[in-house]
Amino acid sequence: MKKLLWLGCLSYLIIGVAHVVGGTILEQLIAHYGLTYKDGGQWIMNQFLGFLVGVLLAPSITTRIGKRGAVLLAIGILTLSEAAYSLLLPWGWMLAIAPFAGVGFGMTEAVVGAMIIDLAKNGKASAMSRLETFFGVGALLIPMAAAYLIQQHVWQISFPILAAMAGITFVLWLTMSFGELDDQLAYNPRTTPAAGDTNDAANSVAAASESSAFFGYPRKALPFLLLSALFFMIYVGMEMSFSNYLPSILVVRSDVGESSAAAALSLFWGTMVLGRLFAGVLADRMGYSRYLLIATLGASVVFVFMAIMGQLSWMLALVALSGLFFSGIFGIALVYANELIPGMTERTTSLLVACGGLGGAIFPRVTGWFMDQFNVQSTLWYISILVLLMLLLLTAMLVLGRREAQRAVR
Repeated sequence: MKKLLWLGCLSYLIIGVAHVVGGTILEQLIAHYGLTYKDGGQWIMNQFLGFLVGVLLAPSITTRIGKRGAVLLAIGILTLSEAAYSLLLPWGWMLAIAPFAGVGFGMTEAVVGAMIIDLAKNGKASAMSRLETFFGVGALLIPMAAAYLIQQHVWQISFPILAAMAGITFVLWLTMSFGELDDQLAYNPRTTPAAGDTNDAANSVAAASESSAFFGYPRKALPFLLLSALFFMIYVGMEMSFSNYLPSILVVRSDVGESSAAAALSLFWGTMVLGRLFAGVLADRMGYSRYLLIATLGASVVFVFMAIMGQLSWMLALVALSGLFFSGIFGIALVYANELIPGMTERTTSLLVACGGLGGAIFPRVTGWFMDQFNVQSTLWYISILVLLMLLLLTAMLVLGRREAQRAVR
Protein backbone atom coordinates (compact mmCIF):
# COMPACT_ATOMS: atom_id res chain seq x y z
CA MET A 1 0.00 0.00 0.00
CA LYS A 2 2.88 2.37 0.75
CA LYS A 3 4.30 1.94 -2.74
CA LEU A 4 0.87 2.58 -4.28
CA LEU A 5 0.39 5.66 -2.09
CA TRP A 6 3.75 7.13 -3.11
CA LEU A 7 3.09 6.58 -6.81
CA GLY A 8 -0.31 8.15 -6.28
CA CYS A 9 1.48 11.12 -4.70
CA LEU A 10 3.73 11.44 -7.77
CA SER A 11 0.63 11.37 -9.99
CA TYR A 12 -0.96 14.15 -7.95
CA LEU A 13 2.24 16.17 -8.23
CA ILE A 14 1.88 15.95 -12.03
CA ILE A 15 -1.78 16.98 -11.75
CA GLY A 16 -0.79 19.97 -9.62
CA VAL A 17 1.67 21.11 -12.27
CA ALA A 18 -0.93 20.59 -15.03
CA HIS A 19 -3.56 22.62 -13.16
CA VAL A 20 -1.34 25.65 -12.57
CA VAL A 21 1.07 25.81 -15.50
CA GLY A 22 -1.43 27.66 -17.72
CA GLY A 23 -2.08 30.44 -15.24
CA THR A 24 1.60 30.79 -14.41
CA ILE A 25 2.55 31.71 -17.98
CA LEU A 26 -0.82 33.19 -18.99
CA GLU A 27 0.61 36.70 -19.35
CA GLN A 28 3.29 35.38 -21.72
CA LEU A 29 0.78 33.37 -23.77
CA ILE A 30 -1.47 36.42 -24.10
CA ALA A 31 1.47 38.52 -25.29
CA HIS A 32 2.76 35.79 -27.64
CA TYR A 33 -0.59 35.31 -29.38
CA GLY A 34 -1.89 38.89 -28.99
CA LEU A 35 -4.93 37.86 -26.93
CA THR A 36 -7.20 39.31 -24.22
CA TYR A 37 -7.79 37.91 -20.73
CA LYS A 38 -11.11 36.61 -22.00
CA ASP A 39 -9.29 34.55 -24.65
CA GLY A 40 -6.95 33.20 -22.00
CA GLY A 41 -9.97 32.32 -19.88
CA GLN A 42 -11.40 30.40 -22.85
CA TRP A 43 -8.26 28.25 -23.01
CA ILE A 44 -8.46 27.51 -19.29
CA MET A 45 -12.18 26.81 -19.64
CA ASN A 46 -11.55 24.31 -22.46
CA GLN A 47 -9.09 22.45 -20.26
CA PHE A 48 -11.60 22.16 -17.45
CA LEU A 49 -14.39 21.08 -19.78
CA GLY A 50 -12.07 18.23 -20.73
CA PHE A 51 -11.37 17.72 -17.04
CA LEU A 52 -15.11 17.33 -16.48
CA VAL A 53 -15.42 14.74 -19.25
CA GLY A 54 -12.42 12.79 -17.94
CA VAL A 55 -13.76 12.65 -14.40
CA LEU A 56 -17.25 11.57 -15.51
CA LEU A 57 -15.80 8.84 -17.73
CA ALA A 58 -13.47 7.55 -15.00
CA PRO A 59 -15.86 5.03 -13.33
CA SER A 60 -16.99 3.41 -16.59
CA ILE A 61 -13.45 3.25 -17.98
CA THR A 62 -12.18 1.77 -14.72
CA THR A 63 -14.90 -0.89 -14.95
CA ARG A 64 -13.81 -1.80 -18.47
CA ILE A 65 -10.00 -1.75 -18.22
CA GLY A 66 -9.27 -1.73 -14.49
CA LYS A 67 -7.82 0.94 -12.21
CA ARG A 68 -4.24 0.64 -13.51
CA GLY A 69 -5.42 0.69 -17.11
CA ALA A 70 -7.49 3.82 -16.49
CA VAL A 71 -4.52 5.61 -14.92
CA LEU A 72 -2.26 4.62 -17.83
CA LEU A 73 -4.80 5.88 -20.36
CA ALA A 74 -5.23 9.18 -18.51
CA ILE A 75 -1.53 9.92 -18.03
CA GLY A 76 -0.81 8.87 -21.61
CA ILE A 77 -3.34 11.41 -22.92
CA LEU A 78 -1.86 14.09 -20.65
CA THR A 79 1.68 13.35 -21.88
CA LEU A 80 0.71 13.64 -25.55
CA SER A 81 -1.31 16.82 -24.94
CA GLU A 82 1.51 18.62 -23.15
CA ALA A 83 3.91 17.53 -25.88
CA ALA A 84 1.54 19.10 -28.42
CA TYR A 85 1.37 22.31 -26.33
CA SER A 86 5.17 22.45 -26.53
CA LEU A 87 4.97 23.16 -30.25
CA LEU A 88 3.08 26.46 -29.63
CA LEU A 89 0.75 25.74 -32.52
CA PRO A 90 -1.73 28.37 -33.80
CA TRP A 91 -4.18 29.47 -31.11
CA GLY A 92 -7.08 27.51 -32.62
CA TRP A 93 -5.06 24.32 -32.23
CA MET A 94 -4.14 25.21 -28.65
CA LEU A 95 -7.84 25.58 -27.87
CA ALA A 96 -8.55 22.22 -29.54
CA ILE A 97 -5.79 20.42 -27.58
CA ALA A 98 -6.90 21.91 -24.24
CA PRO A 99 -9.85 19.50 -23.65
CA PHE A 100 -7.57 16.48 -24.14
CA ALA A 101 -5.13 17.81 -21.56
CA GLY A 102 -8.11 18.27 -19.22
CA VAL A 103 -9.29 14.70 -19.80
CA GLY A 104 -5.80 13.49 -18.88
CA PHE A 105 -5.41 15.21 -15.54
CA GLY A 106 -9.12 14.97 -14.67
CA MET A 107 -9.30 11.21 -15.11
CA THR A 108 -6.02 10.76 -13.27
CA GLU A 109 -7.28 12.76 -10.29
CA ALA A 110 -10.58 10.88 -10.08
CA VAL A 111 -9.16 7.37 -10.48
CA VAL A 112 -6.17 7.80 -8.15
CA GLY A 113 -8.20 9.66 -5.50
CA ALA A 114 -10.97 7.03 -5.44
CA MET A 115 -8.35 4.28 -5.44
CA ILE A 116 -6.62 5.61 -2.31
CA ILE A 117 -9.88 6.35 -0.43
CA ASP A 118 -11.14 2.86 -1.29
CA LEU A 119 -7.98 0.87 -0.50
CA ALA A 120 -6.69 2.80 2.53
CA LYS A 121 -8.03 0.90 5.54
CA ASN A 122 -7.07 3.40 8.25
CA GLY A 123 -6.33 7.12 8.23
CA LYS A 124 -8.18 7.93 5.02
CA ALA A 125 -7.96 11.67 5.74
CA SER A 126 -4.20 11.45 6.27
CA ALA A 127 -3.75 9.44 3.05
CA MET A 128 -5.86 11.89 1.05
CA SER A 129 -4.03 14.84 2.59
CA ARG A 130 -0.74 13.31 1.49
CA LEU A 131 -2.02 13.16 -2.09
CA GLU A 132 -3.20 16.75 -1.86
CA THR A 133 0.17 17.76 -0.39
CA PHE A 134 1.92 16.53 -3.51
CA PHE A 135 -0.69 18.26 -5.67
CA GLY A 136 0.35 21.44 -3.85
CA VAL A 137 4.04 20.65 -4.32
CA GLY A 138 3.48 20.44 -8.07
CA ALA A 139 1.51 23.66 -8.05
CA LEU A 140 4.30 25.24 -6.00
CA LEU A 141 7.24 24.10 -8.12
CA ILE A 142 5.96 25.16 -11.53
CA PRO A 143 5.53 28.88 -10.67
CA MET A 144 9.03 28.92 -9.18
CA ALA A 145 10.43 27.23 -12.28
CA ALA A 146 8.34 29.45 -14.56
CA ALA A 147 9.60 32.60 -12.81
CA TYR A 148 13.15 31.57 -13.69
CA LEU A 149 12.19 30.58 -17.25
CA ILE A 150 10.40 33.92 -17.74
CA GLN A 151 13.53 35.76 -16.63
CA GLN A 152 15.55 33.74 -19.13
CA HIS A 153 12.93 34.38 -21.87
CA VAL A 154 12.32 30.65 -22.38
CA TRP A 155 8.93 30.35 -20.64
CA GLN A 156 7.66 28.01 -23.37
CA ILE A 157 9.87 25.21 -21.95
CA SER A 158 7.27 24.80 -19.18
CA PHE A 159 5.20 22.52 -21.42
CA PRO A 160 8.03 20.09 -22.39
CA ILE A 161 9.00 19.81 -18.69
CA LEU A 162 5.47 18.72 -17.81
CA ALA A 163 5.33 16.31 -20.74
CA ALA A 164 8.56 14.65 -19.59
CA MET A 165 7.35 14.34 -15.99
CA ALA A 166 4.06 12.81 -17.13
CA GLY A 167 5.92 10.37 -19.40
CA ILE A 168 8.11 9.15 -16.53
CA THR A 169 5.03 8.66 -14.34
CA PHE A 170 3.39 6.67 -17.15
CA VAL A 171 6.36 4.29 -17.27
CA LEU A 172 6.27 3.80 -13.48
CA TRP A 173 2.56 2.91 -13.51
CA LEU A 174 3.22 0.52 -16.39
CA THR A 175 6.13 -1.35 -14.80
CA MET A 176 5.75 -1.25 -10.99
CA SER A 177 4.27 -4.08 -8.94
CA PHE A 178 2.16 -3.47 -5.81
CA GLY A 179 2.16 -7.03 -4.50
CA GLU A 180 -1.22 -8.32 -3.41
CA LEU A 181 -2.92 -5.12 -4.61
CA ASP A 182 -2.08 -5.90 -8.26
CA ASP A 183 -5.20 -8.07 -8.60
CA GLN A 184 -7.42 -5.23 -7.35
CA LEU A 185 -5.81 -2.76 -9.76
CA ALA A 186 -6.00 -4.98 -12.84
CA TYR A 187 -9.08 -5.59 -14.97
CA ASN A 188 -10.92 -8.74 -13.91
CA PRO A 189 -14.47 -9.19 -15.23
CA ARG A 190 -15.28 -11.69 -12.50
CA THR A 191 -14.40 -9.43 -9.60
CA THR A 192 -14.51 -5.87 -10.92
CA PRO A 193 -17.68 -4.26 -9.50
CA ALA A 194 -19.92 -2.03 -11.59
CA ALA A 195 -19.00 1.11 -9.71
CA GLY A 196 -15.35 0.26 -9.39
CA ASP A 197 -15.44 -0.41 -5.63
CA THR A 198 -14.97 -3.61 -3.63
CA ASN A 199 -17.56 -6.42 -3.75
CA ASP A 200 -19.06 -5.33 -0.44
CA ALA A 201 -19.43 -1.80 -1.76
CA ALA A 202 -21.10 -3.11 -4.91
CA ASN A 203 -23.61 -5.01 -2.81
CA SER A 204 -24.35 -1.81 -0.91
CA VAL A 205 -24.91 0.02 -4.19
CA ALA A 206 -27.23 -2.70 -5.44
CA ALA A 207 -29.26 -2.57 -2.26
CA ALA A 208 -29.43 1.21 -2.34
CA SER A 209 -30.49 1.27 -5.99
CA GLU A 210 -33.73 -0.54 -5.17
CA SER A 211 -35.01 2.68 -3.60
CA SER A 212 -32.74 5.05 -5.49
CA ALA A 213 -33.54 8.34 -7.10
CA PHE A 214 -30.27 9.24 -8.82
CA PHE A 215 -27.51 6.90 -10.10
CA GLY A 216 -28.06 4.39 -7.32
CA TYR A 217 -28.03 6.92 -4.45
CA PRO A 218 -30.76 6.57 -1.80
CA ARG A 219 -33.26 9.41 -1.84
CA LYS A 220 -32.35 10.59 1.64
CA ALA A 221 -28.75 11.21 0.49
CA LEU A 222 -29.68 13.49 -2.41
CA PRO A 223 -29.94 16.82 -0.51
CA PHE A 224 -26.49 16.31 1.01
CA LEU A 225 -25.10 15.17 -2.36
CA LEU A 226 -26.50 18.26 -4.11
CA LEU A 227 -25.03 20.64 -1.52
CA SER A 228 -21.68 18.82 -1.74
CA ALA A 229 -21.71 19.12 -5.54
CA LEU A 230 -22.34 22.87 -5.35
CA PHE A 231 -19.66 23.26 -2.69
CA PHE A 232 -17.03 21.51 -4.82
CA MET A 233 -18.05 23.42 -7.94
CA ILE A 234 -17.64 26.79 -6.24
CA TYR A 235 -14.48 25.80 -4.35
CA VAL A 236 -12.54 24.55 -7.36
CA GLY A 237 -13.83 27.36 -9.57
CA MET A 238 -12.79 29.95 -7.00
CA GLU A 239 -9.39 28.36 -6.33
CA MET A 240 -8.59 28.04 -10.04
CA SER A 241 -9.74 31.61 -10.69
CA PHE A 242 -7.61 32.94 -7.88
CA SER A 243 -4.48 30.91 -8.67
CA ASN A 244 -4.66 31.46 -12.45
CA TYR A 245 -5.22 35.21 -12.20
CA LEU A 246 -3.17 35.97 -9.08
CA PRO A 247 -0.04 36.96 -11.08
CA SER A 248 -2.14 39.25 -13.30
CA ILE A 249 -3.88 40.74 -10.23
CA LEU A 250 -0.52 41.53 -8.63
CA VAL A 251 0.89 43.00 -11.85
CA VAL A 252 -2.10 45.35 -12.24
CA ARG A 253 -2.83 46.20 -8.61
CA SER A 254 0.61 46.23 -6.99
CA ASP A 255 2.76 47.12 -10.01
CA VAL A 256 5.18 44.21 -9.60
CA GLY A 257 7.20 42.61 -12.39
CA GLU A 258 5.92 39.57 -14.27
CA SER A 259 8.54 37.20 -12.88
CA SER A 260 7.94 38.47 -9.32
CA ALA A 261 4.19 38.03 -9.76
CA ALA A 262 4.69 34.44 -10.94
CA ALA A 263 6.94 33.80 -7.95
CA ALA A 264 4.24 35.22 -5.63
CA LEU A 265 1.99 32.39 -6.78
CA SER A 266 4.53 30.06 -5.18
CA LEU A 267 3.79 31.74 -1.86
CA PHE A 268 0.15 30.68 -2.15
CA TRP A 269 1.01 27.09 -3.05
CA GLY A 270 3.88 27.00 -0.54
CA THR A 271 1.57 27.71 2.39
CA MET A 272 -0.96 25.33 0.81
CA VAL A 273 1.66 22.55 0.93
CA LEU A 274 2.64 23.48 4.49
CA GLY A 275 -0.97 23.30 5.63
CA ARG A 276 -1.55 19.96 3.92
CA LEU A 277 1.28 18.40 5.92
CA PHE A 278 -0.92 18.77 9.00
CA ALA A 279 -4.47 18.92 7.58
CA GLY A 280 -5.11 15.17 7.63
CA VAL A 281 -3.85 14.74 11.18
CA LEU A 282 -5.84 17.74 12.40
CA ALA A 283 -9.00 16.54 10.66
CA ASP A 284 -8.65 13.02 12.09
CA ARG A 285 -8.25 14.45 15.59
CA MET A 286 -10.82 17.26 15.67
CA GLY A 287 -13.32 15.71 13.25
CA TYR A 288 -13.94 16.43 9.58
CA SER A 289 -16.87 18.79 10.10
CA ARG A 290 -15.13 21.02 12.66
CA TYR A 291 -11.97 21.23 10.54
CA LEU A 292 -13.93 22.20 7.41
CA LEU A 293 -15.92 24.87 9.26
CA ILE A 294 -12.83 26.53 10.79
CA ALA A 295 -10.90 26.45 7.49
CA THR A 296 -13.73 27.89 5.38
CA LEU A 297 -14.57 30.57 7.95
CA GLY A 298 -10.91 31.62 8.10
CA ALA A 299 -10.69 31.77 4.29
CA SER A 300 -13.80 33.97 4.15
CA VAL A 301 -12.26 36.51 6.54
CA VAL A 302 -8.97 36.51 4.62
CA PHE A 303 -10.58 37.23 1.25
CA VAL A 304 -12.73 40.04 2.58
CA PHE A 305 -9.56 41.69 3.92
CA MET A 306 -7.80 41.00 0.61
CA ALA A 307 -10.47 42.95 -1.24
CA ILE A 308 -10.08 45.86 1.20
CA MET A 309 -6.29 46.02 1.64
CA GLY A 310 -4.38 47.23 -1.40
CA GLN A 311 -0.75 47.40 -0.21
CA LEU A 312 1.64 44.76 -1.55
CA SER A 313 2.79 43.70 1.92
CA TRP A 314 -0.80 43.09 3.02
CA MET A 315 -1.58 41.23 -0.20
CA LEU A 316 1.37 38.89 0.24
CA ALA A 317 0.48 38.16 3.87
CA LEU A 318 -3.15 37.47 2.99
CA VAL A 319 -2.17 35.30 0.01
CA ALA A 320 -0.07 33.20 2.41
CA LEU A 321 -2.96 32.88 4.89
CA SER A 322 -5.38 31.92 2.14
CA GLY A 323 -3.12 29.03 1.19
CA LEU A 324 -3.08 27.80 4.80
CA PHE A 325 -6.86 27.90 5.15
CA PHE A 326 -7.50 26.31 1.75
CA SER A 327 -4.90 23.58 2.26
CA GLY A 328 -7.14 20.75 3.44
CA ILE A 329 -10.60 21.77 2.28
CA PHE A 330 -10.77 19.73 -0.94
CA GLY A 331 -9.33 16.46 0.37
CA ILE A 332 -11.11 16.48 3.75
CA ALA A 333 -14.45 17.46 2.17
CA LEU A 334 -14.06 14.53 -0.24
CA VAL A 335 -13.42 12.08 2.60
CA TYR A 336 -16.29 13.60 4.64
CA ALA A 337 -18.75 13.19 1.77
CA ASN A 338 -17.71 9.58 1.17
CA GLU A 339 -18.08 8.82 4.88
CA LEU A 340 -21.68 10.07 4.91
CA ILE A 341 -22.56 8.23 1.66
CA PRO A 342 -20.91 4.80 2.20
CA GLY A 343 -20.57 2.14 -0.46
CA MET A 344 -20.31 4.61 -3.35
CA THR A 345 -16.67 5.67 -3.15
CA GLU A 346 -15.70 5.75 -6.81
CA ARG A 347 -19.01 7.17 -8.02
CA THR A 348 -19.16 9.86 -5.32
CA THR A 349 -15.51 10.79 -5.82
CA SER A 350 -15.95 11.08 -9.59
CA LEU A 351 -19.17 13.06 -9.28
CA LEU A 352 -17.76 15.59 -6.80
CA VAL A 353 -14.46 15.98 -8.64
CA ALA A 354 -16.48 16.43 -11.85
CA CYS A 355 -18.49 19.20 -10.22
CA GLY A 356 -15.18 20.76 -9.23
CA GLY A 357 -14.11 20.52 -12.85
CA LEU A 358 -17.32 22.22 -13.95
CA GLY A 359 -16.55 25.07 -11.58
CA GLY A 360 -12.99 25.16 -12.86
CA ALA A 361 -14.35 25.50 -16.40
CA ILE A 362 -16.94 28.19 -15.73
CA PHE A 363 -15.53 30.49 -13.07
CA PRO A 364 -12.10 31.29 -14.61
CA ARG A 365 -13.97 32.35 -17.76
CA VAL A 366 -16.19 34.65 -15.69
CA THR A 367 -13.14 35.93 -13.81
CA GLY A 368 -11.42 36.76 -17.09
CA TRP A 369 -14.52 38.72 -18.12
CA PHE A 370 -14.40 40.61 -14.80
CA MET A 371 -10.72 41.41 -15.39
CA ASP A 372 -11.50 42.80 -18.86
CA GLN A 373 -14.71 44.71 -18.03
CA PHE A 374 -14.04 45.95 -14.50
CA ASN A 375 -11.02 46.51 -12.28
CA VAL A 376 -8.98 44.20 -10.07
CA GLN A 377 -10.81 45.47 -6.97
CA SER A 378 -14.15 44.26 -8.38
CA THR A 379 -12.60 40.92 -9.28
CA LEU A 380 -11.36 40.41 -5.71
CA TRP A 381 -14.81 41.24 -4.31
CA TYR A 382 -16.32 38.74 -6.73
CA ILE A 383 -13.94 36.03 -5.48
CA SER A 384 -14.69 37.01 -1.86
CA ILE A 385 -18.42 36.55 -2.46
CA LEU A 386 -17.72 33.05 -3.82
CA VAL A 387 -15.85 32.15 -0.62
CA LEU A 388 -18.71 33.45 1.54
CA LEU A 389 -21.15 31.39 -0.53
CA MET A 390 -18.95 28.35 0.14
CA LEU A 391 -19.30 29.00 3.86
CA LEU A 392 -23.10 29.06 3.60
CA LEU A 393 -23.16 25.81 1.61
CA LEU A 394 -20.80 24.12 4.05
CA THR A 395 -22.96 25.13 7.00
CA ALA A 396 -25.99 23.53 5.34
CA MET A 397 -23.93 20.41 4.55
CA LEU A 398 -22.83 20.05 8.16
CA VAL A 399 -26.41 20.40 9.42
CA LEU A 400 -27.59 17.65 7.07
CA GLY A 401 -24.57 15.53 7.93
CA ARG A 402 -25.30 15.77 11.64
CA ARG A 403 -28.92 14.76 11.05
CA GLU A 404 -27.83 11.74 9.04
CA ALA A 405 -25.38 10.72 11.77
CA GLN A 406 -28.13 10.98 14.40
CA ARG A 407 -30.46 8.84 12.27
CA ALA A 408 -27.74 6.21 11.90
CA VAL A 409 -27.29 6.05 15.69
CA ARG A 410 -31.03 5.53 16.18
